[in-house]
Amino acid sequence: MTEPELLPILGQPVPERRDAARNRDALMCAAARLVDSCGVEAVTMDAVAEAAGVGKGTVFRRFGNRAGLMARLLDESEAAFQASVISGPPPLGPDAPPYERLIAFGRARLTSNLANADLLLAASGADTGRSYAAYSFTATHVRYLLGQLGVRGDIALLATALLAPLEVPILRQQVNIEQMDVERIVAGWEDLVGRVVSGPVTP
Repeated sequence: MTEPELLPILGQPVPERRDAARNRDALMCAAARLVDSCGVEAVTMDAVAEAAGVGKGTVFRRFGNRAGLMARLLDESEAAFQASVISGPPPLGPDAPPYERLIAFGRARLTSNLANADLLLAASGADTGRSYAAYSFTATHVRYLLGQLGVRGDIALLATALLAPLEVPILRQQVNIEQMDVERIVAGWEDLVGRVVSGPVTP
């Protein structure tokens, strides 16, 4: 298996007119400012339209609904994350041993998912294909690294087993309900990676 290439996020817009691009940039900047200052729950289509100085209809035509707006905000951070994996510095980027890359990838994805948890949940209803595209890249990368490490068995299912603990609902349960600190979660995930990479224990 070869190193996964940087994948375009499904649902990204086609090339657009200059004025349309300016409107999009204004809307994205306004939405990002509102998220930073008020939190995801406080961001409405009306608030974004007012902050960007456009009509509410413009926001709906651009993003479809609130979930679509949140998904587009996530597209930008996901593209940056993918770029850092494909061509960024080690240990996340390609100039590091595969085990170090896998550990760095898990830490980075966990941190990103926790930081963007509200956005990810708000975007979950968007019919943009974004979630599948992001997961496809993530799963392909983990499978690639497991292959590089010589892991035997069903690589696709092993990759899924490693990625499941990094999903937002599980992380929120552990952090918010079970009051686990992040370093404990990271250490547990790294222990799981070590067990997968070392293979089954023979009696």
